[in-house]
Amino acid sequence: MQKEPAFDPVRVLFLSNDDGSLGRMAEGFFRAAAQRSVATQCASPSPEAPNPKADDAMREVDVDISTIVSTPLPKVTRGSWDIIVSLTRHPDAVASPNGSPCAEFLGGADSLNIGAPVRLCWALSSKHDADADADAMTDLRADREKLRQNIDSLVDQGYLDAFVNQRTRLTHLADLMDEGVVAHDPQRRIYVFNRAAEKATGIRREDVLGRDCHEIFPPNGICGNNCAFKTGAPDPPGDRLFNVAFTTPAGDERKLKITSRPITAPTGDAGDILAVIHDATEVNELRYQLGRMRNFHGMVGQSTAVQEVFDLIRQVAGSNYPVLITGESGTGKELAAAAIHAESHRSGGPFVPVNCGALPENILESELFGHVRGAFTGAIRSKKGRFELADGGTLFLDEVAELTPPFQVKLLRVLQEQRFERVGGEKQIQVDVRIIAATNRDLRTQISQGAFREDLFYRLCVVPVGLPALRDRREDLPLLVQHVLKNVRQQTGKDIRGISDEVLGCLLQHNWPGNIRELINAMQFASVRCDSTLILPEHLPPELRTSGGSPALTPSLRPTAMPLSLPDVGPGVGATRSGGGRRLKLHRDLVIQALTAANGNKVKAAKILGVGRATLYRFLKDNPVS
Repeated sequence: MQKEPAFDPVRVLFLSNDDGSLGRMAEGFFRAAAQRSVATQCASPSPEAPNPKADDAMREVDVDISTIVSTPLPKVTRGSWDIIVSLTRHPDAVASPNGSPCAEFLGGADSLNIGAPVRLCWALSSKHDADADADAMTDLRADREKLRQNIDSLVDQGYLDAFVNQRTRLTHLADLMDEGVVAHDPQRRIYVFNRAAEKATGIRREDVLGRDCHEIFPPNGICGNNCAFKTGAPDPPGDRLFNVAFTTPAGDERKLKITSRPITAPTGDAGDILAVIHDATEVNELRYQLGRMRNFHGMVGQSTAVQEVFDLIRQVAGSNYPVLITGESGTGKELAAAAIHAESHRSGGPFVPVNCGALPENILESELFGHVRGAFTGAIRSKKGRFELADGGTLFLDEVAELTPPFQVKLLRVLQEQRFERVGGEKQIQVDVRIIAATNRDLRTQISQGAFREDLFYRLCVVPVGLPALRDRREDLPLLVQHVLKNVRQQTGKDIRGISDEVLGCLLQHNWPGNIRELINAMQFASVRCDSTLILPEHLPPELRTSGGSPALTPSLRPTAMPLSLPDVGPGVGATRSGGGRRLKLHRDLVIQALTAANGNKVKAAKILGVGRATLYRFLKDNPVS
């Protein structure tokens, strides 16, 4: 025997302005007439004392409603109703948009009208006086027959089946989609949530429908700080496309791409929001693992040290803990802070940097916390500080070691209490901000010398991230040069395609006290002097031509120059192409330089040269290097 298909129950709500009798009668008939699973509820303003004669009237037609209880309107479950039936004894109310019973519960912030249900308004017989028994019973019988007629039409003529089948088809269609589909009304209550959305978020559909999305996905919904309904109607209207870092209830980190579109109501007012969710977690992870990202949010490198930093940033981004980034001047601490922000669920919010060492204490206090009008001379208007501007996002405190001891106390208090006052103000302000600090000093040494507070250090350094110096990642020089020269071409229009092998030798020998910032400066200097497509040693700053006391390669030792290709890594900065551009030819002098830079490590030397390990081994076998 073939099994009947399973259907979700039909969700029907009956609303009436009486003592609940009409709704109880309608619910009784509907339960008796429906041939499929139904979930019904009736509600009214004053159901405390139901009319017993309604029970008598229904017993006359063998329908028992003694167990059916009308719910007070404020306690009605605000779920996704399929059908809402308004019951009235005033025929004129049917034609009036606001005249139906319980109209205040069919719109506004507490609306029951979630998910665009079918809305019906049935006008019944006449008014009756509950104290006049004969008239009351007569009217109840007339109401009963009208209700039975309407419900029989709804069920027997196939309207109910047609509606349910259409709803089922649409639900199945949404569930067949590979991407998540979510829809909510202007009050942010969700009424569509397909299986792919369940998979992407780790949250069950039954736990979501009818609830405020900000309640399900704190702090600002699944859209994070990109939510168009944070304070009301979407502004500006239109499609939005953004990435969100999302953590499931099980603690799994997801990278979601979301497209949201407002659906304008027929009145022209703000309507619902439809969002499509694409789970890009696996794709991003595969790209990261396979490519071992050369460029990660503007940070460039393939060395082990840099890849470890990339991995740590991805791990740190999933939490809200404060981060302390350490590293020498010029290692890219602000880039690392911005990368943490971009990888986090706060990516839709602001990233606000402030240099603590560049401002006097009195100005820094106003800059961070803001001030009120008249707080000091020149304060002609109130101003928000960086903490307020970073609300919902990340505040980056650079050169935090330069803070004076008195200001360290003020900052510590703000971090502990998570609130502050503007300069000259009395109102307490609370914001949602993640703190990332950075310094090029050893704060533990500063603490031992009494220059930095130990309690503030532990507030800032929950998660430490250390950036390697450029001299400790020399194998990244070819990629960094590519990146810098690409920017130089865009800024100057000069068609500088790369550097010569001799220039690379100079770069490898240099100690780089200024790190990446110094490298950028050197390449910009060289680009000014270069009038060809290839940067040569004579174009470099003087300190790089004879760096570290070791002479750079002389022209007599220079092999045929091969530019360091910008679009690709190229065949290797210590090799040239021969035989039609296919085979690689290594050069002894540059191999020696690469081995020296790699402290004899052949694997690292091969990376510096841009060739495979086997290629370098073959070369060394035929050309021993003592």
